[in-house]
Amino acid sequence: MCYTDQVANLTLSIDDDMLRRARERAAANGTSVNQLVRDYLERLAGPSDSAARTRILALADSAHSSSGPDGRSWDRDSLYDR
Repeated sequence: MCYTDQVANLTLSIDDDMLRRARERAAANGTSVNQLVRDYLERLAGPSDSAARTRILALADSAHSSSGPDGRSWDRDSLYDR
């Protein structure tokens, strides 16, 4: 999430027992109930346009990566295979 974006506050009404279980799960994962809800809503709503662009650029970059020496995906011997 970009902190320059506007952020809305949301009030939820949930059962006390459910909140207790959510707090336990959040603590076990080293996070907060607030973050769990934000993560869930992000998955539910889908990525923002900027997040989608970032993923597309990362995929495009990985498609152009190579594993050979000096950044090449070929070696000298393979050029002369006949």
